[in-house]
Amino acid sequence: MLHFPEPRAVDSRVPEAGEPHQANGLIDFERILAIARRQYRLVLAGALGGLVLGMLYVLTAVPVYTASADIFIDKGAPQVMSEYSEPTALLQDEVQMLSQVEVLKSTNLAEAVARRLKLDQNEAFMSASPSLVGRLVGGVKSLIAFVPSLFWSPEIDDTNETDRIAAAAAILARNVAVERVGRTYVLSISYKAGTPVLAQQIAQGYAEAYLDDQLEAKYDATKRAGSWLQDRIAELQKQSFDADLAVEKFRTENNLIATNGQLVSEQQLTGVSAQLVTAKAETAQAKARYDQIRQLIDSGRTDAVVNDALVSSTINNLREQYLSASRREAEISAKLGSTHIQAVRLRDQMAEYERLIFAELGRIADSYQNAYKVALSREQSLEANLTQSLAVSADANTTQVRLRELERQAEAFKTLYESFLKRYQETIQQQSFPVTQARIITRAEAPTAPSAPKKPLMLALFMMLGVGVGAGAGAWREFRDRFFRVADQIGRETGLEFLGYLPLVRPGEGDVGKATAAAPLMAGTGLWAPGTIAAYGRDHPMSSFAETLRNTRIAADVSLANETTKVIGVVSCLPSEGKSTTASNLAMLLSTPERRTLLIDADLRNPGLTRSLAVRPQTGLIEALLDGNGDAKPHLLWDASGQLAVLPAVMRQRVSHSSELLSSASMGALMNAVRPHFHYVLVDLPPLGAIVDAKAFAHRVDAFVFVVEWGRTARHVVRSILRDNPSVRAKCLGIILTKSDSSKMKLYRAYGSSEFYASRYEAYYQN
Repeated sequence: MLHFPEPRAVDSRVPEAGEPHQANGLIDFERILAIARRQYRLVLAGALGGLVLGMLYVLTAVPVYTASADIFIDKGAPQVMSEYSEPTALLQDEVQMLSQVEVLKSTNLAEAVARRLKLDQNEAFMSASPSLVGRLVGGVKSLIAFVPSLFWSPEIDDTNETDRIAAAAAILARNVAVERVGRTYVLSISYKAGTPVLAQQIAQGYAEAYLDDQLEAKYDATKRAGSWLQDRIAELQKQSFDADLAVEKFRTENNLIATNGQLVSEQQLTGVSAQLVTAKAETAQAKARYDQIRQLIDSGRTDAVVNDALVSSTINNLREQYLSASRREAEISAKLGSTHIQAVRLRDQMAEYERLIFAELGRIADSYQNAYKVALSREQSLEANLTQSLAVSADANTTQVRLRELERQAEAFKTLYESFLKRYQETIQQQSFPVTQARIITRAEAPTAPSAPKKPLMLALFMMLGVGVGAGAGAWREFRDRFFRVADQIGRETGLEFLGYLPLVRPGEGDVGKATAAAPLMAGTGLWAPGTIAAYGRDHPMSSFAETLRNTRIAADVSLANETTKVIGVVSCLPSEGKSTTASNLAMLLSTPERRTLLIDADLRNPGLTRSLAVRPQTGLIEALLDGNGDAKPHLLWDASGQLAVLPAVMRQRVSHSSELLSSASMGALMNAVRPHFHYVLVDLPPLGAIVDAKAFAHRVDAFVFVVEWGRTARHVVRSILRDNPSVRAKCLGIILTKSDSSKMKLYRAYGSSEFYASRYEAYYQN
């Protein structure tokens, strides 16, 4: 396939390994589609393999049945409302429910279920038949466990109930699932088993075992709390007794005798104070009566009275007699005049009555005076008692500070003792009748259909897994693809021109029968036998193979236009890249009736070109160089046309100084001798990789044709060799990709590239 490079400025810089290719857009869809085209077979193979594995798994998987039961954790409405009124209520609620989930998943509960259902004695449960995958995994585990047993043999007692219960609990823990239903207080318990009945029994067993565990936990908690409270009550009882005893002892030592909860001194002080108040009132009352009666006596009024005078019969009789005499005296004075003897006598009687009345009032005043003196004396006595009681109370108050402290301490111990005693009685009642907040709201039912494996889902999953593996393998292949595939990579990676592709010629494609009439063959007259790859371009002159060689000739003619004889070296990076085949086909194409061509096999270490000849030469380049005169004519082989000569390399033994021969003066003389007789001198040189022969001969070459095998030679190898051989790179006409596979190359084409339009040129290539 011929590639016509677009005019561009050649970048002489050799790109470093791993330098990224910058796409114009954010995502290079063309590149992604190209990768998909190249790797789709691998992805399809992965999908098919995944589907096969999925079918194998589905056919061998043991059906699993899932049964579930629901438990409601009743926290109570008031508690819920109070919790939701707090900022952290939701977090606390979540933590509590998750804690219950972990309780349901705990080993202790699993062991309780195993004992409850006697699962350790259920052989179907203990040795459930696994799937094919499970058996394979079990076999690997058994093999791994067998290796340590070669060195020691631990004794395992299968009859030990504890070990069997632990094994059953481990199986339960692997297959049980507990989750909270939304934001509710409902916990869903589901269990997977090999049979519907066993799944239902275990799921229901978990729910019932959880309720029993809650009751047992509450019973144990109340029992432990009761024991602790009992010990604490005994301690508080002793402390309360000691405190009361200390109070009474302190009272006795400090004479703080109390009755009815009050000290005697305080009672005395209160009594004296009350008596003193009463005594003062009585004294004031007595003094008021005495002052009143003295005022009456001093005033001489007979009509004024006091209480005691009203009740005195003597005063009342005298008053009546006085009033009677006063009325008669008034009557007589009115009738007979105030000087009448009877009026005078009556006035004398009235004076006597008045004297007697005041005399009686005087006696009453004396009694009032005595009563006043008695009340005053009693008041003074009570004041003295009060002063003494105050002194005693002051001393008692100082002592009572410590007493009150002791009383408060005794009261505190008493309160604690009563509170703990009440709590202990409540705990005893709860212990005798425990109540749990959980209850089963949905009982487990035997499932009617298996929950696993979900065949369509598993098949799809395995297929997607296969697709993923295939895609991963394809991506890895793309990542590891370090080779030249398309023309753009040549310019981007090396900065050199791309001369074209030499398609891979498979056995039978170089057959003589496929030669066209435009190139009649002369059997037995050519240097190469008809149908060989070395003469493919001659046998198929209208093929893309020959078109690439023509493009190389044009590049040489343009680049070396001033050279009369053009010396062109054909090199490669590694052996077996098609260098000698390219050289032989290019030499035949360059040889025309107007232009003679010389092909030199300068690969003295591996003369593949010479081995491809139809004849077996006896002498060649070595002999020409050893002659020393630069005359190569005796050693040349000519084809039937007389325009192509080959100077072979006949190796009868290994030559260790091949680079010295190629750079010797004899080689220079030979090249100077052949230049006047040929238009093209084509030199097949050894690979540039680890051999210095081509570098030693580079100064005698006008241009190089670089041969790289398509899809086999790494790009970084080409870059490094060109970087290490600047003399070769500077003279390089371009690169030819050999052995290109057209069936694969179309997968690497991109829109707008020459490979994209390659199919349109098929009509131009008749061979």
